[in-house]
Amino acid sequence: MGLLTESDWKAQWIGPGTEEAGRPSPMFRKGFATGKKIKSATAYITAHGIYEAHINGQRVGTDYLTPGYTSYNKRIQYQAYDVTNLLKSGANAVGASLGSGWYRGIYGIGTRKEIYGKDIALLMQINITYADGSTEVIGTDNTWKTSTGEVRYAEIYMGSTIDARMEQKGWATAGFDDAKWTAVSVQNYPKNVLIATANETVKKKEGFKALKILATPKGEKVIDFGQNLVGWVKFKVSGKAGDKIVISHAEVMDKAGNFYTDNLRDAKCINTFILKGGAQETFEPKFTWQGFRFIRIEGYPGDIKLEDFEAIAIYSDMPVTGTFATSNPMINQLQHNIEWGQRGNFIDIPTDCPQRDERLGWTGDAQVFSRTATYNMNVHTFFDKWMKDLALDQYKDGSVPHVIPDAFDNGKPSGGGGSAGWSDAATIIPWNMYLAYGDKDILAAQYPSMKAWVECMKGRSRNNLWNTGSHFGDWLFFTRNDDNDGTAAITSKYLIAQCFYAYSTQILVNTAKVLGNTQDVATYTKLLAEVKQAFNNEYVTANGLISSDTQTAYTLALQFDMLPENLRPQAAKRLADNVRRYGNHLTTGFLGTPYLANALSRFGYADVAFKLLLQDSYPSWLYPIKMGATTIWERWNGIHPDGTLEVPSMNSYNHYAYGAIGDWMYRTVAGIDTKADQVGYKGITIKPTIGGNFTKVDANYETPYGKVTSSWKVEGGNFVLDVVIPPNTTATVYVPTKGAGAVTEGGKPVTKSGEQVEGYTAVNVGSGNYHFSTSM
Repeated sequence: MGLLTESDWKAQWIGPGTEEAGRPSPMFRKGFATGKKIKSATAYITAHGIYEAHINGQRVGTDYLTPGYTSYNKRIQYQAYDVTNLLKSGANAVGASLGSGWYRGIYGIGTRKEIYGKDIALLMQINITYADGSTEVIGTDNTWKTSTGEVRYAEIYMGSTIDARMEQKGWATAGFDDAKWTAVSVQNYPKNVLIATANETVKKKEGFKALKILATPKGEKVIDFGQNLVGWVKFKVSGKAGDKIVISHAEVMDKAGNFYTDNLRDAKCINTFILKGGAQETFEPKFTWQGFRFIRIEGYPGDIKLEDFEAIAIYSDMPVTGTFATSNPMINQLQHNIEWGQRGNFIDIPTDCPQRDERLGWTGDAQVFSRTATYNMNVHTFFDKWMKDLALDQYKDGSVPHVIPDAFDNGKPSGGGGSAGWSDAATIIPWNMYLAYGDKDILAAQYPSMKAWVECMKGRSRNNLWNTGSHFGDWLFFTRNDDNDGTAAITSKYLIAQCFYAYSTQILVNTAKVLGNTQDVATYTKLLAEVKQAFNNEYVTANGLISSDTQTAYTLALQFDMLPENLRPQAAKRLADNVRRYGNHLTTGFLGTPYLANALSRFGYADVAFKLLLQDSYPSWLYPIKMGATTIWERWNGIHPDGTLEVPSMNSYNHYAYGAIGDWMYRTVAGIDTKADQVGYKGITIKPTIGGNFTKVDANYETPYGKVTSSWKVEGGNFVLDVVIPPNTTATVYVPTKGAGAVTEGGKPVTKSGEQVEGYTAVNVGSGNYHFSTSM
C-alpha cells in the first residue's frame, strides 16, 4: 500500500549538513534497534536527485535511476519496497547515497544545470508492523548523519569518478562507527507533490561480453562490444593503490579506425576509477549512464583481458510483447535495430538519443514512434506516466514544450513550444495507447490537454489556415548541400502544420465519441471539415498537384485524408512516381517517414513500399545496416559511403524515430492490427501483404488477451498462413487470393464462410489456431 495522503509521511527531507565541495555523492545513515518480531516492513523512498538505498548492507530493490524523471516542480515519484527480510531483530542500520541526476545535475542541451533546484535531498520512511500488531516508523530526520565515500563525482552527461580508497566499508551496517560523520540538514521541501511510482522502473537487463580488443592507429586500447547499447561497463582489475583507470565511450570508430567522440558534443561520457590496491577489485559507475559500442581504456595496469569486461544494458523494465522475423536477414537486422533503439532510449522517459548532451524527452520523436513501440514492448504505463507530465508542463495557451519534462523552460514559456508534429504528441500518443490497449482512462485523463492543443492551433490560425509560428518541419529530410538541380525534398512547414492540425482535430473527434462528449463531436467535426477545406484551397491545384511536390506532402495528405476522395488516387500515383523518380529512395524526414509505406500500400502501391523497405543505398532504412549499424541512426547518412562521418554537431547513432517503419512491418507485412471498433485487440485483423520477395514472415504479439500470431510463407506455388487468435477475442483473417483461388483451413474449403475483398478472402474466426492455404 502506498502512502495515500501527505500526512502519512512522517519522515522529513534531509540533505548534507556541510557545503558540498566538488559535489561528491552524499551518503546518509541511521542506526536503530527493533526489539520485537517483525511481521512486515515497507520502505518508501524518494529524492531530489537519484538515490540508492541500503539496509544492513543490502541494496534495497533492483531499480536504478530512481525515483525517475518527472516534472519535479509538480510531481515526484517515490518507490515502495518490501524490506521485511532485510531487517532483523536487534541492531539495524539504514543508509542511502545520492547523485544529482536530472534534478540538479548538468542536463539539457549544453551544460545547463540545476533546472529544478540547487539542493540534493533524501526522503525515506520505513513503516514496520510487528507480530503483536504494534507499529513503528523509521524515517529521515535530524537524527541521521551524513558523509561522503568513494563516489567523488557523478553526472548524467559527464560520467562518474569512483575512488575506492575513500570507500567507507560497511557504512550501512549496524556495527559501523559514524562518529566522524556530521549532522544532516533538515529541510521543509514540499510533500504534496509526491506520487507513487506510475511505470516500470529502470533495471539492469542484458549483459554483453567484450568481443575484441582493437589496436587503433593512434595506439589506443579500445574494446568492441558489438552492439550499440545504453548502460555502462563493469570490469575487474588488479593494481596498486592510486592507479587511475579512465574509460571513455563511443558509438563508432572514425574512417581511420580511431576512437570517435566528437558527436557527443559537450558530454564527456568518461568514467574514472581509482584503485585502493591489494586484491582484485570490481568497478562500475554510479548515478550515470552512457550510450556506446566501444570503450577506450587508459591507465589500465597489466594486460587487458576480454573476460574481465562486461557491458550492461539498462532500460525501463517493459515486458517484451512482439517478435518479427522474415526470410530476409537485412530486414531481421532492421527489426533488431528498431528494438535496441527503443531499449536504449526508453530510460524512464522516451529520449531522443542516449549518448550526447541531450537525452531529452523530445515530443516529436516519441509521437512518431509510439505505435511501433506498442508492438515491441508493453509501453502502456510508460507513456501514461509521461503523458501526465506533458499535460502538467503544457503552456497556458495549449502549446506543448518541445521536450517533456520541460527541461528547457521549466514551466516558464519563452516561445519554445507549439511545433507541428511535436506538440501533436498531446493527441497522437494517447490515441495510439487507446488503440493498442483499449484504455479509455488515458483518453479521459488527457482529454483537456488534447483539446487545449487543438484550440491552440485554432487560435493561431487565420480562416482555419495555420500558417504562423516556428516549426521543425520534416526534420532531417533528404537534402543536398549544393542543390543545383532542385532535388532537395523541401516540404512547406505550414503545409505540414495544416496536416497535423487536421489529424489532431480528427483524433479529438474520435476521442470525444469514445468519451460520449456529443457536443465536442459536433463542434470539432465542423472544424475538421473547415481545416481540410483550407488546406485544399491553399496547397492543392484543381488537378490535384500539391504545392510542395514531395513524398512527405503527399504522404501526409493521403494518411490524414486531407484530399477529397476523387483526388486521392492521383495523389497516390504522384507519390509512387516521386519515389521512382528518386530511384526507389525515400526523401522523407521525421514527420513523413512514419507514414510513407502505409500511404503507399493503402492506395495500391505496396510494391513500391517494399522497394523502399529493401533499398540499401542512401537514403534508406537498410543503408545504415549495410554500414554496420546495430541501432537506428538519427540521420540517413550518419556514415557516408566512403567511411567519413556526418557533421558531429547532430549525428546520433542511436535515435529511434526512423524505426517507426516497424509499425508498417507488423501491421501491413505481417498484417496484425486491432479493429477500430474493438480496440485493444478485442477484435483482431490479420491481413498480411505479400511482397519484397519474402518467402516467410513470422510475427507474434502479446495482446492484453494473450498471444496473436501471423506466420505466412510462400512455397511451391502455395501461400500458407498460420494464425493464432487469443481467448475472448474474435478476428477477421484476410487470406491473399488471386482470382478464384480456393482457400482451405485445416485442409477444408472455406469458400462458404469466406468473402472476397480486394484480392483477399476474408474469414471471421474465434479464438484458436488456424492453418490457411491457397494456391498462388
